Amino acid sequence: MSTSLIDAHVNPNKRPKRDPRRGLKRSTPKRWSAPGTIIAIVVLAVALLWALFPGLFATHDPYKGTDVALLAPSSQHFFGTDAVGRDLFSRVVFGARQSLLGALIAVAVGLVLGTLIGLIAGTQRGWVETVLMRFVDVLLAIPGILLSLSIIIVTGFGSLQAAFAVGMTSVATFARLARSQVIQIVNAEFVEAAYGSGATQAQVLVRHVLPNSLTPVLALAALQFGSAILQLSILGFLGYGAPPPVPEWGLLIAEGRDFMATAWWLILLPGLAIVATVMSANRLSEAIRSEGEK
Repeated sequence: MSTSLIDAHVNPNKRPKRDPRRGLKRSTPKRWSAPGTIIAIVVLAVALLWALFPGLFATHDPYKGTDVALLAPSSQHFFGTDAVGRDLFSRVVFGARQSLLGALIAVAVGLVLGTLIGLIAGTQRGWVETVLMRFVDVLLAIPGILLSLSIIIVTGFGSLQAAFAVGMTSVATFARLARSQVIQIVNAEFVEAAYGSGATQAQVLVRHVLPNSLTPVLALAALQFGSAILQLSILGFLGYGAPPPVPEWGLLIAEGRDFMATAWWLILLPGLAIVATVMSANRLSEAIRSEGEK
């Protein structure tokens, strides 16, 4: 400790002088009020409203075609029409339900199973931790898309099966993060004090360990939400998601790939919806993580 700091501690009237060249300390703007975070929240809110109430935003029937196919974007058809004359904007709006619902299911699967594995491994230790973490290592060793396709082949094709498969690819990530957080919290003084006051292990886990370790896990959940949308779009593009003519963002791009040279909007506009939603989820994840680091 420097002499000036020692003197300031002994004699409060003798404080180290502030360097006038440094000026006043500026307050850092909160992450939640940053323009990028606000835009991300708005984009996610719009996508969520599309998923919950698509009929309020769609301008046409997403399954019914018109007389004009491959019509460019106009005032009547905001995103143009596809190869059979269906309004692309309406199909993107209705496709939000498939993509976002599937992503929520995938995140829920990874969050619940991964956090449970990490919680048990971080508290039990010994051979229980070894077995669980070796299982996690096996999941991490398998590429995500390969693991998803393997699960889909076993469980069958469909949007629900694809969501479950994508969720299983994130179990290992959630488990490793939850285990590291639980180990830090278990060794904290307030946890030892809780045990000393007569609390059982289950009470300590529910009241102290789990709530204090959830912030990084929730930040990862927001990040995985965007990743799940992207993975589900890839599976839908490959034909392993929702069957046609059900609108799904990845499937919409797959349906328009044959007309890339003449109808660019069939790929670009659904792709922009995916990119905007994924980037917004990532920005929200950063905001949650920054809030937890305060």
